[in-house]
Amino acid sequence: MGKITIAIDGFSSTGKSTIAKQLAKLLGYVYVDTGAMYRAVTLYAMQKGYIGNENEEEKIDELIADLSNITLKFVYNDTLGFSEMYLNGENVEKEIRALPVSKLVSRVATLEEVRKKLVAMQQEMGKDKGLVMDGRDIGTVVFPDAEFKVFMTASPETRAFRRYKELLDKGEKVTYDEVLKNVRYRDYTDSNREFSPLKKADSAIEFDNSDMGLKEQLERIYNFALRKIEETKA
Repeated sequence: MGKITIAIDGFSSTGKSTIAKQLAKLLGYVYVDTGAMYRAVTLYAMQKGYIGNENEEEKIDELIADLSNITLKFVYNDTLGFSEMYLNGENVEKEIRALPVSKLVSRVATLEEVRKKLVAMQQEMGKDKGLVMDGRDIGTVVFPDAEFKVFMTASPETRAFRRYKELLDKGEKVTYDEVLKNVRYRDYTDSNREFSPLKKADSAIEFDNSDMGLKEQLERIYNFALRKIEETKA
């Protein structure tokens, strides 16, 4: 079976990573969660005091100058069945999923220098195809020639409720209103940033999963992917 590149973009908390991870497993492809990469850079910036403080605007240049000291790596966890994010040799998978990082990641993701660094890393990861990558600009910037593109969406309320439940299950102390506010903020920031804004690629399939369970989503996208793979062999 020939291998293709699969790009899954969309709004925050649409389940992109969950679908991409399971799709990659079904196809025997490599899975890359680009959101984890941006979150890891955000965590680094928070740890160094570059963002999340009163002097944030003054510190951005320091973060940009410090990007060369950031090493990101996905390490497969046999027990969990997926790869975890390592920042400078340290497993930060739990920390990058917490709400404090979620609140600041869109600010870091708007920085052109950050996006250029991570896009270059992502393109290197996908040079041999056989890859499922999810994020905000995979089908438009990272892999504009990807054979199969999906743009996932759902109502802000639906996405906020999913994220709220997920955070509660992890023991986070959050309110639904707080999560909804963050979802709307990220939607606006991601869609209106100057560099690589979130938008649907012309050739992408728009996939609204507001009223769809995970099993149905996976079945439909998997079947779409198989058709694309067959088309590339024709």
